[in-house]
Amino acid sequence: MKINHRLERRAFLQHASAMGLLAGAGAPTALSLLAAGSASAQTAPDYKAIVCLFLFGGNDSFNMVLPTDAASWQAYSTTRNQAPDSIALLAPGVVPNAGAAVGSPARLGGVLPLNPLNANGLNTGRTLALHPLMGGVQQLFDTDRRLAIVPNVGPLIRPTTKAQYGQSTHPKPASLFSHNDQQNTWQALAAEGATRGWGGRMGDALASMNSRTVFTSISASGNAVWLAGQTVQQYQVSTNGAIRMGADSNGRVYGSAEVATALQRIAATSRGTHVFERDLAGIGQRSIDAETTLRTALRAPSEPAFGTAPATGAYNAGNDPKLRYLNPLTGQQTANGLAQQLQVVARMIDAGISGATGVRRQVFFVSLGGFDTHDLQNRNHADLMARLSQALSYFDGALGALNARSNVTLFTASDFGRTFTSNGDGTDHGWGSHHFVMGGAVRGGDVYGRLPTLGVKNSNNNNFDSSTDQLGNGSLLPEVSVDQLGATLGRWFGVSDSTLLEIFPNLSNFDASKRNLGFMA
Repeated sequence: MKINHRLERRAFLQHASAMGLLAGAGAPTALSLLAAGSASAQTAPDYKAIVCLFLFGGNDSFNMVLPTDAASWQAYSTTRNQAPDSIALLAPGVVPNAGAAVGSPARLGGVLPLNPLNANGLNTGRTLALHPLMGGVQQLFDTDRRLAIVPNVGPLIRPTTKAQYGQSTHPKPASLFSHNDQQNTWQALAAEGATRGWGGRMGDALASMNSRTVFTSISASGNAVWLAGQTVQQYQVSTNGAIRMGADSNGRVYGSAEVATALQRIAATSRGTHVFERDLAGIGQRSIDAETTLRTALRAPSEPAFGTAPATGAYNAGNDPKLRYLNPLTGQQTANGLAQQLQVVARMIDAGISGATGVRRQVFFVSLGGFDTHDLQNRNHADLMARLSQALSYFDGALGALNARSNVTLFTASDFGRTFTSNGDGTDHGWGSHHFVMGGAVRGGDVYGRLPTLGVKNSNNNNFDSSTDQLGNGSLLPEVSVDQLGATLGRWFGVSDSTLLEIFPNLSNFDASKRNLGFMA
């Protein structure tokens, strides 16, 4: 049997990283670095970045973006006002009741009305609103016009009607309603086990624009398959910035800078001449070099564009007013971990635009968890909406301070939407979901896609016959595919139409006129 030594060597290096042969906190970042050794001569004419904000657990977008016309509101209120704990939010204009239970619809007050520019996707007479705690998003949509809504998005193989969904022969995504599989399908267009994400594959397509390809694909939220390409692999950072191999934030191991230096020297030195040892040492050295480059390229988080300098003492992101939100459950200003992730992304974008990191195209991944709201939805979802809204407002402000809004586009994603019906005090796993796209190049202040029709259960209490858009328990049947959403972003990013068809394998199943959703300028 003929052995492919190139593939064997690559597999060894991948397993070496997975088993921790690259010691310390830098290990997750180090293994992306086979691609880092090759610098390219091609330079992009500008800088662009895409940020994926993943809402882990399955966001209940029925309570995030709400149609408020009479027919829709009647269906919504009837369905969601169920015992023992109504999860139906209140109509626009209802004044919050400070004496009501924390997190309850009465305590929150009425939903926030929106005023779309052209009402794309809204039939005559239809209106919509946001969750009561999304005032920051309301401003981004209504006033700033830098945020758009894409309704009813989800994984699809091809356009699917309600009748076709019931046919066993009609192709549908694998393992619908499963957390792990649908997280993977959103990020990699296949169920759990897929290893190449569409963000990373766009990075593959455009990595030649970057002189340091190691900084093409960046996660501020741990490992994410969305960032993994064929050649471009993700580089992980903490909310503080670059992670030093085997060392703490001060560059020490066991309190000693000398031990840290010795560890790095060992990791970057080959003890023999075997090809595996030389490659492993090369990866170690590139990881050290990448960390050094990034550490020196990033401006301090306390600079006005990113944060607030403390009056005394060292900077602490947890105490920075810019990175805190009003917690609706406690009434206190609280540290917002999502805003902290977006702060380090803003710092890296700043370094990219300045040329300090040698990149012209970057993809980023940040996340917010806790969206699996089977229980206590009123309390938990209100807190999540407050955090999400504050973080988006913060990021928009940071990009504005950098004069970089038009260079960066952020979009939300989630495992799936949730059921329209309540299970008592929460919701269960669904399919389609509404999403946001934000940035200076976004045609904001509008809806891109058809707002679904909301219905009520039939007399047998087992289906939503009055809506062509809702399945059992009211889950949304997606009308917009993840492939269409991703391709629209990719075209703005600079990926060619032919390459988009390779990255998004289901895109060819959709009419050519619908492959660009139109939300990018």
